[in-house]
Amino acid sequence: MPKAKSGAKKATPVVKKAKSARMGLLKSASKKVATAASKLVKSVATKAPAAPAPAPAPAPVPGKKAGAAQGRKGDKAAASASAAPAAEKRRPRATKLPPPGEPLTKREMEQLLTAGVGRGVVGEGSLKGRLVVTDNMPHLVVIGRDKRELTFLLQGPDQEVLPAYVDHKVSVSGLIKKTTNYGGTVDVRKYAAKKADTEPAPAPAETEVRLRYLSPGEVEQVTAAGMGAGMKGFASIRGSLEMTGEDFMLVVSNGGTRHQVSFLLEGKGAKGLRKSVGQTLLVTGVADKTSGWGGRIEVENFEPRPSEYRAISRDGMEVTQVEDAEAQQDVGVKLNQGLTVRLEERPGYTWAIEPTAAKRVGLREANFEPQGSGATREFFFTPRNPGDFEVEFFLAKAFNPSQVAKSFKLAVHVSP
Repeated sequence: MPKAKSGAKKATPVVKKAKSARMGLLKSASKKVATAASKLVKSVATKAPAAPAPAPAPAPVPGKKAGAAQGRKGDKAAASASAAPAAEKRRPRATKLPPPGEPLTKREMEQLLTAGVGRGVVGEGSLKGRLVVTDNMPHLVVIGRDKRELTFLLQGPDQEVLPAYVDHKVSVSGLIKKTTNYGGTVDVRKYAAKKADTEPAPAPAETEVRLRYLSPGEVEQVTAAGMGAGMKGFASIRGSLEMTGEDFMLVVSNGGTRHQVSFLLEGKGAKGLRKSVGQTLLVTGVADKTSGWGGRIEVENFEPRPSEYRAISRDGMEVTQVEDAEAQQDVGVKLNQGLTVRLEERPGYTWAIEPTAAKRVGLREANFEPQGSGATREFFFTPRNPGDFEVEFFLAKAFNPSQVAKSFKLAVHVSP
């Protein structure tokens, strides 16, 4: 008798039938969705033929597939948004101050303010200059020692505030670093700003000019030829008293040469000088050197001084004399002996020779000799080298040797 089939084997055809039915339902549903989607695309294409046809949308699938499609659309939108140009990021700024450093010395400060040198100098100090903004960063433009500009970047917590003071006169103090030979950085601890030319300059008060005492170095410049023009101040100056016309003149250096420096003596203190003509005086007063060859002194007082000792005595010396020469002359003199030339002067003028000629022929003295209403200039030479020399004498303005009124030449033959 055959065995009856088990219940499990009998249920198997039913499960297969159910699965096949569900698969057929899905297939028919997808076909319908695909057909509907194609019709929709065709209708859109016919209505707008010029516009590019959009890509066919994937068939909506019930459940998770529809959600996945929407997620992909969101990802595309996010990607397009990220592709847009991002806003420019602000440059990083130094907001913290470093610890205090060593103060700058005078030498380091001089190097710091000199263009072309000083790279690597670091220390605490202060700077003044004009504030400018470059690349949205505040910079201080400082005028250096040689009038060239140095540029320093301003850092620190006040870096956000400082650009408001553009074109102001700004003074900053803090840690200064000269990173290049033409600028560097400043970590600003304190600052002060003032608008340039905001207030009209006050009218200068009419005050009496206060003169100062000239230092020994300045007095030396005043008495030197070609130096110290424009200097003015109290001074005590020593020289030989002479006259030019009715005026008194103090010769202080290079007497008898075209580099002679002399001062016209003026003021109440200049009274009573006539008896001291030809002597050495120490004159105290306000000295005003108007040119390289002299000026004027407002005399307060004067004191006679002993005449300087003559290095060469004329006793026992053979002296050749030339009196009132008017034209070119020839004269002979022995080596290491004396030669005297006397020339008559006129008011406001004085006789002089070139400094090089005075050195070659050995000029020792140029003495002023008053004679009644006039005066005579005596030149005393002691030649030290044999040979032939030509000495030219110039009658020029007392305080302007370039204005020559008269001249003559003297040929000197020095024999051994």
